[in-house]
Amino acid sequence: MALLIIPITCFVIPLATSQTCQTPDDFVAATSPGHVIIGGLFAIHEKMLSSEDYPRRPEIQKCVGFEISIFLQTLAMIHSIEMINNSTLLSGIKLGYEIYDTCTEVTVAMAAALRFLSKFNSSGEIMEFKCDYSSYMPRVKAVIGAGYSEITMAVSRMLNLQLMPQVSYESTAEILSDKIRFPSFLRTVPSDFYQTKAMAHLIEKSGWNWIGIIATDDDYGQMALNTFAVQTTANNVCIAFKEVLPAFLSDNTIEVRINETLEKIIAEAQLLDALKNVTFTDEGNSFHFDAHGDMNTGYDVVLWKEIDGHLTITKIAQYDLKNDVFVITDQETKNEFRNLKQIQSKCSKECSPGQMKKTTRSQHICCYECVNCPENHYSNQTDMDHCLLCNNKTQWAPVRSTACFEKEVEYLSWNDSLAILLLALSLLGIMFVLAIGIIFTRNLNTPVVKSSGGLLVCYVILLCHFLNFASTGFFIGEPQDFTCKTRQTFFGVSFTLCISCILVKSLKILLAFSFDPKLQNFLKCLYKPIPIIFTCTGIQVAICTIWLIFAAPAVEENVSLPRVIILECEEGSILAFGIMLGYIAILAFICFVFAFKGRKLPENYNEAKFITFGMLIYFIAWITFVPVYATTFGKYLPAVEIIVILISNYGILCCTFFPKCYVILYKQETNTKSAFLKMIYSYSSHSASSLAMSHVSLDSSSSNITATNPSSSGRPAAWQESRDIQAQAFAHIRRENAASMSKTLPRKRMSSI
Repeated sequence: MALLIIPITCFVIPLATSQTCQTPDDFVAATSPGHVIIGGLFAIHEKMLSSEDYPRRPEIQKCVGFEISIFLQTLAMIHSIEMINNSTLLSGIKLGYEIYDTCTEVTVAMAAALRFLSKFNSSGEIMEFKCDYSSYMPRVKAVIGAGYSEITMAVSRMLNLQLMPQVSYESTAEILSDKIRFPSFLRTVPSDFYQTKAMAHLIEKSGWNWIGIIATDDDYGQMALNTFAVQTTANNVCIAFKEVLPAFLSDNTIEVRINETLEKIIAEAQLLDALKNVTFTDEGNSFHFDAHGDMNTGYDVVLWKEIDGHLTITKIAQYDLKNDVFVITDQETKNEFRNLKQIQSKCSKECSPGQMKKTTRSQHICCYECVNCPENHYSNQTDMDHCLLCNNKTQWAPVRSTACFEKEVEYLSWNDSLAILLLALSLLGIMFVLAIGIIFTRNLNTPVVKSSGGLLVCYVILLCHFLNFASTGFFIGEPQDFTCKTRQTFFGVSFTLCISCILVKSLKILLAFSFDPKLQNFLKCLYKPIPIIFTCTGIQVAICTIWLIFAAPAVEENVSLPRVIILECEEGSILAFGIMLGYIAILAFICFVFAFKGRKLPENYNEAKFITFGMLIYFIAWITFVPVYATTFGKYLPAVEIIVILISNYGILCCTFFPKCYVILYKQETNTKSAFLKMIYSYSSHSASSLAMSHVSLDSSSSNITATNPSSSGRPAAWQESRDIQAQAFAHIRRENAASMSKTLPRKRMSSI
């Protein structure tokens, strides 16, 4: 320690007084000769006095404001060099130093850099200009310093000319890591990039988003401020205010800076490359320079707390640059670190999951209000900028949802109450069909059954009704490709066959009881039962076949509803579907016309009147079906068609067979051959009398016309024709009366019936 007291005393006196620079040697703060000279730049004084002259003279002024902390760093450098010289580390080589006081002024530091670059062993302070400095030998081999980044950058640009190694102990500006601009610069402190990154990380972990920034007005402060602003903005942290202070303040306002000193010195040759490869340990930690010339050190996270009016500074964590994590050593400091989250530093209350941020008119993104996510949107984190959209095809979400939910697949299932009701009605219809079949089979030889076209025709019609009721089952349950393709064609063909058979019956009834010779001739030519049935049904089969080939129905997922997926049969072609139904409607209309003409036939055996009612029910049902089907949406759409099928099928079944079953079961006295012949005779007599009276009336009118025109030389042809018709009518009446007397009917009429 005695050896250290002497140099300290020698340096304190000149540095404290800081005389004006008169000669180059006066400019040197401390020097010691050696084989290898190491330069030093330290801001031992706070500032340089400004010149009273204006314009300012080109001279180095006196420095004031002694900084004891920086002076101690200068002594640390000297002490380290002396320890190396007193050791066997560099055998035969003595290290010297040449230390300058920058006075926290770039101009002074530039003057010192000029001396560093002067030629070695030169009698004067000479710096030669060369195009290639590879063989140039400067008086100083390496430079330690400076402290402030602004000064370091200026000096480094000059030292780059000779690639002189420069190691800074305090300059942290991020730009100094750029090896294109500063190829010979190294430092023992981390870049500001990591410092601001650590600060931004700490703020994020503490849950703060409303902060203020205080920075200095030099390059160091401005660059750190810009970098920190970018990093905090990326973490959605808002800067409430920015305060810029002068860079150089007195010792009373700036925390004492004590940095690490150089631990090892290297040989004279290839100094820069050797420095880049230096690795040393301290307290078990390994340190080295990276590719950017930055030391792999971290930061201490310190907490300022006021306890009983006294400010205490406590280290609570250490920031690891490499892993971007905070290292906590003990449980007490871990609790202190966790308690940082209890400090509220937010402009707005955080939005919970299910909400999103809505920025207010404030310029800061951290000032916002929370709004609920709309339907089919969700947010699963706090403070989300926007809600995420669910997959509308398969998912849904209610208002203020934190997740999406899978849509429920719906269709008209077998256990649905409406489906059960419709199936029950279909089964009831099938039971009616079977009961009617049994009744007709047991009364096969009665006039009612015979007048219905015989058992074969009745069986075909009943089979069609059975198939129509059974086809409703294809509309219920989970849609499949087979059921989608089968249900419409199955119903269309079976219903067409039913209408075709009823059409043949209508033609037969009209032919049997028609007394108009022209109409009878037309009906006889038209009445071909088997060809009519096969032709009408074959056309429908062709329509359905073309439909299945070119635009077959298929299963489709209807995702237009917000919360469910409707599994339904897409008809493939609405045109083909309409043509199929339209063709049935045309046949039903023709059947209705023929049946309407025979509505006044004998009552107990008059199928035409009930066929007319059945066709009216069919038309009412299917005309209602069109708008209802077009406006109905959802899983109950198939139920609409089932209801219409049941109504039309029940209507035709009841009107066609129920009256006959009523006569068979409850009016058996009218279901005999004699009662049947008597009724036919009564109807025939009434029809013939009506026809004769109409012709007599026509004949009387013609006679009156002739009497009023006696000047006519001859009788008109119309008069003669009316006389012929009258004669035919009376002859017909006589034949009917004779038949009545003999209690028999004409064989020809009987055979036609």
